[in-house]
Amino acid sequence: QAREEGLTELTARKLAARAGCSTQPIFRLYKSMDELVSEVMEHAVGYFERYYANAPKDPAAKPFVNLGMTYISFAKDEPKLFQILFLRKERQGRSLYEMLNGKAGNVMAEINQAKAAGCKDPQDLFMQMWIHIHGAASMVITGDFDLNDDQTKQMLQNAYNAFSGR
Repeated sequence: QAREEGLTELTARKLAARAGCSTQPIFRLYKSMDELVSEVMEHAVGYFERYYANAPKDPAAKPFVNLGMTYISFAKDEPKLFQILFLRKERQGRSLYEMLNGKAGNVMAEINQAKAAGCKDPQDLFMQMWIHIHGAASMVITGDFDLNDDQTKQMLQNAYNAFSGR
C-alpha cells in the first residue's frame, strides 16, 4: 500500500482491507503504527538497495553518473517509495547519505572512482553532484523533469566535468 499511495496513506484499516482481515491481526503483529512504519521503511530501504544493485551501469561513465541515473530512474519508477525514502525528514535515524550508500557502499565506490580519476577532493565533488542529482530527482516527483535518459546522462556528465574542473 505504501508503494502505491505513500506513507501518509498507510493505515491499519486500509492495510487490513487489502489483506482481507480485520485490524486485529495487524495489531497482533505490531504494537503500534510506528512499529509498522518502521518495518515498511526497512522493506523500502531493501527495495532501493536491490533496485540500485540491479540497475544497468555504464562502465565507461564518469564518477557519480551511474549513481545519478539510478537515483533519478528510481524517482521515475517508484515515486511513492522515493518520497518515503528520500523526501522525508524522518528516516528511522538514517541520514540521506546512509540510505544512498547502502550496505554495498554505493557512494563510497563512486568517491573512490573519482579519486582514481584524479579528483583532489572527491567528497566535495560528491556533495556538488549530489545536490544536482537530488534536485533532478525531486523535479521528477513534481513533474518538472522532462529529460530522456540520454539527455539526463549528458547533463550528469556535464555537471561532473564542470564540478571537477575537467
